[in-house]
Amino acid sequence: MLKFYMIYFVLALLSAIFFALLEIQIEGKDGWAAKLPTWRKKFAFTRFIPGANKQITGYHLYTSLYRFSLLHIIFLFTPWSLGKELIIISLHILVGRIEDFMWFVLNPHFGIKKFNKKHVPWHTRWWGPLPAQYYLSILLWLVIFSLGIFLTGI
Repeated sequence: MLKFYMIYFVLALLSAIFFALLEIQIEGKDGWAAKLPTWRKKFAFTRFIPGANKQITGYHLYTSLYRFSLLHIIFLFTPWSLGKELIIISLHILVGRIEDFMWFVLNPHFGIKKFNKKHVPWHTRWWGPLPAQYYLSILLWLVIFSLGIFLTGI
């Protein structure tokens, strides 16, 4: 079981780092696709999510859908189950959160010292040293991952 957890976390970390590096190449110093030719729309439901009351971009929506759909290719080779689906959803959440953080850490225009409210205005609400959605997404990841593990019996 420990081997499963280690592989899960190593692959999540590697995927997040690779995707962060790709996004750095695409966005440069202008986070949240500020200078990309993409649509932006503010949805009413986001105002209820702490720290997420911002525009959604086509760029971020479609990259997220791409990652999420890619994770489902596994169901061509193994039967679908709710437990497996929850593990996939949890992986998507975890990779997304780690990738967002690694974008700052690895971006030569930012680095860890500029990962704060002053330099990162697109994260609208901060709780202490991190954006609010970091805490919420990690809590959501933990609940979904735990339920997926329980249902699959891993």
